[in-house]
Amino acid sequence: MRYIRVQSLMGKSGAMKLLPENIKVFYFASDSLEPYVEIITVKDSKHRLSLCSSVESEAEEPEYQEEADSVLPVLSDHSQLLDDHHLERLAAHMPARTQGYPWHLVYSTAVHGSSLKTLYRNMAGLDSPVLLVIKDMHKKVFGAFSSDPFRVTKYCYGTGETFLFSFNPDFHAYRWSGDNSYFVGGNNESLQIGGGSGRFALWLDADLYHGASFPCPTFHNAPLSSQEDFIVQDLEVWTMHD
Repeated sequence: MRYIRVQSLMGKSGAMKLLPENIKVFYFASDSLEPYVEIITVKDSKHRLSLCSSVESEAEEPEYQEEADSVLPVLSDHSQLLDDHHLERLAAHMPARTQGYPWHLVYSTAVHGSSLKTLYRNMAGLDSPVLLVIKDMHKKVFGAFSSDPFRVTKYCYGTGETFLFSFNPDFHAYRWSGDNSYFVGGNNESLQIGGGSGRFALWLDADLYHGASFPCPTFHNAPLSSQEDFIVQDLEVWTMHD
């Protein structure tokens, strides 16, 4: 939020000056010889304070690549779920700060078994965004990009960079709606992404076997799978670092 003091709103002819559309009048003062106002620039970012975090800070509005020539993420390991088609669609929705960094496979059910505790353990000490990719028993591929690595916590965490995606079969991305800040939450029993109205956009159990996906206020998303309750066939988590 940027505050600017304008000493006069009147032109030489006495006519009221027009303010740009991105300027909003905050208040008028009545004790000045010449009228002046405090104004703020209005940014279309839908900033909201987190409703489930003890940290009183605003989530940053992310900058996305959204260019036809976006550089594809480079995977340093083989993926059983992602090919160039998936990466091309995802690249345009990832924050620009992720471009140019290799992505490493930090967890895979094919390699590490099905355990949420193992997923948390493999991500301990990481401080970078992660990409969660799921294939269910109906061969649908979907998941989430999280601004923060998954961890056990009492509060929700993450920023507005977090988004959901689905290839079902057409690609859909669901970005932060601004309605709440229930980005990611985790405990030993489940991992949750998105929330509100008693439903999660994406929920996984402790065995990373049963999952669920419902419409929720955080992302205004449709269910990511073809069914609201699904069984996980394969799951991968990728992390970005040098």
